[in-house]
Amino acid sequence: MKSYAEWYPIIIMLVIDFAFAISNILIKKIIMDGMNHLVFITYRQSISTVFLAPIAFFLERNTRPKLTPQILCYLFLSAIVGASLTQYLFLLGIQYTSATFACAFVNMVPVVTFLMALPFRLETINIKDRSGIAKVIGTSICLGGAFLLTFYKGIPLIHFSHLQDLSQTLEEPISSSKKNKQWIFGSMILFAGTILWSSWFLIQSKIGKKYPCQYSSTVIMTFFSAIQSAILTLSTDRRLSIWIPKEKTIDILSVVYTGLIGSGLCYVGMSWCVKQRGPVFTAAFSPLVQVMAAMLDVPLLHEQLNLGSVMGSVIVIIGLYFLLWGKTKEIQKVEETGEEKDKELNFQVHEANDEPEIP
Repeated sequence: MKSYAEWYPIIIMLVIDFAFAISNILIKKIIMDGMNHLVFITYRQSISTVFLAPIAFFLERNTRPKLTPQILCYLFLSAIVGASLTQYLFLLGIQYTSATFACAFVNMVPVVTFLMALPFRLETINIKDRSGIAKVIGTSICLGGAFLLTFYKGIPLIHFSHLQDLSQTLEEPISSSKKNKQWIFGSMILFAGTILWSSWFLIQSKIGKKYPCQYSSTVIMTFFSAIQSAILTLSTDRRLSIWIPKEKTIDILSVVYTGLIGSGLCYVGMSWCVKQRGPVFTAAFSPLVQVMAAMLDVPLLHEQLNLGSVMGSVIVIIGLYFLLWGKTKEIQKVEETGEEKDKELNFQVHEANDEPEIP
């Protein structure tokens, strides 16, 4: 059973990535329909709060520790960097660049998280050990795959001519210089979002130790995020019309799914994985969201599949394997060291008990 339990975090993260891939497709549809970004985030976080609150109350009512002002501050900060502001920056970045380019920045989250975790000693590197070398190699390969996804498009492998003609028609009115400025501005926004998203994994590792209740912490985080997003919405645009979805049925279903699954159960699962395996392990699965989203985009939304996307995705998966292998070996080594210390301690206690008493 112990060997099976070691696979639980990996299986959970794969399921979470698939759920996030579906969320990305629905978010693209919402953006195309013209829904206000902050309104969407407010609805999404509110639905997640309402959905998870009764679950957290009944499942964790006997194990929930005392909620101190320090923990509330951590959760408030977690809501900013992990939900409201990060989601807004990524949605805004998609508007100025493209969904594929935004996903490429998400692919850099494991590397950024790994580098940010080092000074806080949440992650260590032992170059003399195989696990440390594997982590460095895996991080470098993931970064190379992310750069390939970003800067190399390649030839289209599947052709959808009617979408290509429509894309060219939409891009003609925009001048080249203006488009370059928008692309640079969007890239800066996405980079800021990447830093914040990586910071969330580090903050969550701290919250997991001080407040180890995944459901309750996620409820409080989404509640804070809903309030933050609502305040930002009202401060930027006070029209009541922006709160009404244009495509009511599809947009409402999309918001409900992203709230229940994307901001609800997925964040609960990620919080549990951060607690079990650490922030870098959980962040390492982020690139798979783009791979799974591409697998769904092509048959459902008829998006172009380019050679660069395929090559970059394969490289990212290879780098992810190295990183996870190194992390697994490191955990196994720590567990073996702990077991050896326990055996030595038990042996010493046993010897002390067997010593004859001096009269």
